[in-house]
Amino acid sequence: MQNLNDMVTFARVVEASGFTEAARRMGASKSRVSKTIARLEKELGVRLLNRSTRGLSLTEIGAAFYEHCVRIADEATQAAELVDQLQSEPRGVLKVTAPVAFGRLHVAPAVADYLTLYPRVRLDMTTTDRVVDLVSEGYDLAIRIAREPSLHHVARELAPVRRVVCATPGYFARFGTPASPQDLTKHNCLHYTHFGSQGEWRLHGDNGEIVVPVTGSFRVNDDDVLSQAVIGGLGVALLPTFIIGPELQAGRLRSVLSHYVPLERHIYAVHLPNVHLPVKVRGFIDFLQARFGPIPYWDPAGDPDLPPASVSP
Repeated sequence: MQNLNDMVTFARVVEASGFTEAARRMGASKSRVSKTIARLEKELGVRLLNRSTRGLSLTEIGAAFYEHCVRIADEATQAAELVDQLQSEPRGVLKVTAPVAFGRLHVAPAVADYLTLYPRVRLDMTTTDRVVDLVSEGYDLAIRIAREPSLHHVARELAPVRRVVCATPGYFARFGTPASPQDLTKHNCLHYTHFGSQGEWRLHGDNGEIVVPVTGSFRVNDDDVLSQAVIGGLGVALLPTFIIGPELQAGRLRSVLSHYVPLERHIYAVHLPNVHLPVKVRGFIDFLQARFGPIPYWDPAGDPDLPPASVSP
């Protein structure tokens, strides 16, 4: 069969009791509507309408055929209306993945506020520090921390990530405050192993990169766990401010060597290339971007010991 449009046109002609009125309602020419019905009859091999000077009437087969066509026309209208509704207000299931620590501390509270605003959305979130395959695992969106996003995805930056050298004031009172990166070799440097580098910290200052060999009594692949060891006074660590912001603001931790920072990373919202991005995905990204950036709320405002934030374009 030519397509469902011919069936819909037939239903509209019957409803309008003629070609002229049907054409007017559909915004088409009378000749085009007439040709469509003639093509449909030829394709089916039957006459659907009796034509006379007094107007149109349905044949027996036409009447039976019309019952199906009118249902198709109604379903098509409802389908179009549904698409309009889905694209005008976030709704449906949104599947998201986020890093464990950032997901717990910042995405989860944001989700609570977002779902209050948009109760027709159901959010399915997984927290993991591994890189999730959006295609094979069926995720709409990934929150990722990286220097640069993958070239195979579309990414919007949500906020900068600033890692700082820090410890408790008590630790610095006992063991001294490092005045240069080289002084770190004399301290108990607690190491985050997720990035893969072992036994060294790479910092960047005015004169470029400085590689500092470090040793310490504790290594772990979880920044959240590492922060607890630092807060306990065990040693010095490179930690992201999105984890230790409150501790810095309250004075429980102190950042040092603010002119020497690790390579910059960013928090991205990542999704697959899609010309027609669903409003549930676009709306959630907009919400997170407004909530987190460009100057994150977790960074102590005006702290002279913190390196300046930088948001990439």
